[in-house]
Parts: sequence; C-alpha cells; structure tokens
Amino acid sequence: MLNRILNYAPVTFKGILMGAADIVPGVSGGTMAFITGIYETLIDALRSINMIAIRKLLRFEFRDFWRQINGNFLVSLLAGVVISVLVLANTIVYLLEHHTMLLFSFFFGLILASAVLIARRIHAHSPGAYLAGGAGLVAALLISSLSPVSTPDAWWFIFFSGMIAITAMILPGISGSFILLLLGKYSSIMTAIKEFDIAMIAVFSSGCVVGLLGFSRILSKLLHQYHDQTMLLLAGFMLGSLTKVWPWKAAVLNGMESDKAVLFSTNVLPATFQDVTTRDPQVLSVILLMCAGLALVTAIELAAGRKTTP
Repeated sequence: MLNRILNYAPVTFKGILMGAADIVPGVSGGTMAFITGIYETLIDALRSINMIAIRKLLRFEFRDFWRQINGNFLVSLLAGVVISVLVLANTIVYLLEHHTMLLFSFFFGLILASAVLIARRIHAHSPGAYLAGGAGLVAALLISSLSPVSTPDAWWFIFFSGMIAITAMILPGISGSFILLLLGKYSSIMTAIKEFDIAMIAVFSSGCVVGLLGFSRILSKLLHQYHDQTMLLLAGFMLGSLTKVWPWKAAVLNGMESDKAVLFSTNVLPATFQDVTTRDPQVLSVILLMCAGLALVTAIELAAGRKTTP
C-alpha cells in the first residue's frame, strides 16, 4: 500500500504545480500538465469517464470502474490540485499583488520553453499542422485582448463560469483564471476559496465537472486522430499567452481591482516601464527568472525522458 502511494506521489506533486498555475491569471494548469508530461494521460483518463464507466459503478463493479478511469492517477492528481488551491491561494495572490513582475518572468520562461518543446515533438511537418499552430496563436492573442464584462451573481452564472473556466484550464496557454476575470468572477471565486464558502464552491465545482468531462472527450479525439495538428494548435495557444505574462506592464485603466489591473494593461519595454511607473524594471532579476523557467522545463524534460506518468 505504501509503495503504491509513493508511486503516485510524483503525480500529486504535478497536481500541486497545476493548481498553482491555475491560480495565476494568464497561466494555464494545462501548461503545467504539458511541462510535466502528463497531458495526454490526463485527457484520456477524463474521457474514459463515460456511460460504460457509470454503468460499472452502478453495478458495483468498483475494480473495473476504477481501472477504466485510471482512478489512482486522477485521484492523485486531483489531490495535488486541491492541496495547491487551499494552501497556496493566499501566497500566489500575495505574489501577484506585490511581486507581479518577478512572478510573470518565471512563468514567461516556463511557457516559452514548453511551447518550443511541444513543437519539437511534432513528426509530420505538414501545412495543416502549421496552420493549426497559427490559428492557436491568433486565437490566444484575440482572447488576451478582451476586456472584462459585468455579469450576474446568480448561481446559474457561477455554474456557467465553472464550465467555461475549466475548459480553459485544460488548454495550455489559455488561463482559466483569466477567463474568470473576463467573466467578472475571479475575485468572487478566490474569496469563496479563502473564506470556505461551501455553497459557492460546490456550484462552481459542479460546473467545472460538467465542462471538464464534456470538453475532454473532444480534446482526446483530436489528440488521437489529429495529433500533430492538435499539438501545434496547443503550442500556438501557449505562445499567444505570453503577452499576458510579459513582466513589464503599464496600467491603461484606472480604478481597477489589483488582480484585473495586472492583466488588463499594456506591455511596455523596461525603459518605458520605469518612466511610466517610476519603479525599477529589475532587468537582471527578470532575465534570471526567465532563464530559471527555461532551465526548469528543460530539466523536467530530461528527467522524464519524454515518458508520460502511468
């Protein structure tokens, strides 16, 4: 039993990384799944939760049900995500508010290196694959340019927000937290988590489950039937998301909440950043953290040997 738990401890750690990434607006948990080599395993496991699996569960065929959905993997990963959200939420929010530039620098390096590694895994260099990559890049840039809207606080919209946000969370390069910002629900959800608002968390989580199970089927089919095109599409998403984690930003809207002001601002060069904000651009620290992100992805890739976790 202990050996089995230890075997899946790395999966739990990867879940912690995914949860931490999803808390940061502009960064996707799907990106971390790609970096750590579990993305396709995750999508296939989610897709396997279907009517056949449910019938097995209703017939009390627990062992077959658990084996079909890769239950050990999913539970280990989910445990890591939950631990991360509950334990790291306050820390990530603090870093986002007080050390945004340095936090984004590290994620910039992570995402850039990940997109390059994904592109390197492509075997068939067809025009269709490159077109898919370009489409992903354009789509991410367009989504990144959107502005937040005023939305209702009704329970049905919280459920809907969970469906949409979780879809983004499993797409590398499209941040679920950023989608929540667009929907005007990021602060509400983060507050609910910090204050343990069970009712709101339950409604939001239910929306996440529905969105996750539905979209994972589509994504799994694409990965199996159009693998290279889908991988380059996802790499394009990731490259397009780099605009959201560019370290030097100047606010273009006044009176915004701190979480929104970070994301809905314009990217500038270090010199312009210093002129506009009168703050030190910390160029050396930014470059070092970008390099640290690049190095971490490279190290994970080498350690994993390009193998997915069971």
